[in-house]
Amino acid sequence: MRPVPPGWGYQPPPQLYPRRRRPALGGVAVLVVVTVLAALAAPHARSFRGVVAGELPDLPAIRLPGRSPARSDGAQAARAVAFALAQRGKPYRWGTEGPDAFDCSGLTWAAWRAAGVTIPRTAAGQLAGLPRMRGQLQPGDLLIYASRGPSRRHVAMAVGRGRMVEALGRGIPVRSASIRHGWLGAVRPGGRQ
Repeated sequence: MRPVPPGWGYQPPPQLYPRRRRPALGGVAVLVVVTVLAALAAPHARSFRGVVAGELPDLPAIRLPGRSPARSDGAQAARAVAFALAQRGKPYRWGTEGPDAFDCSGLTWAAWRAAGVTIPRTAAGQLAGLPRMRGQLQPGDLLIYASRGPSRRHVAMAVGRGRMVEALGRGIPVRSASIRHGWLGAVRPGGRQ
């Protein structure tokens, strides 16, 4: 083979991005990491020993987010309906939420509050802020209607068997009535499906 004269042949390209050396993780850093992990694990050491020994530790129950037994079995909806029905005969007064008088959204707000569920205070807020109802109406569902009143919305609560309870307007006490069709939307407080 003949030697290649200088300047002839392949020259490696210059390194455009020189490699940086990463500092090695020293023994002190490893010791710090292990110490922190041991401190975090210490409260759970007894459970871990049980797992290693083949026993199951006492672990807290894990629930799905947004669900509780009271919501899934309709107990809260039943309490809300019972509260709303107990207000029948009380006068309508715009902007009130009980205990002596109610407006429409004040009634539904107070009923769900009595059942332990926080919902928006106004009919428009309830329509915008609560999950839309899917399928058939269930007791406790809220029906939002268009209205000529100050808020332009009216809300009533379904109570079952084609009936609803509502605080309709001035001069009409809280009452139970047949569900009227034509609502803008129906919402379901309490996370029920």
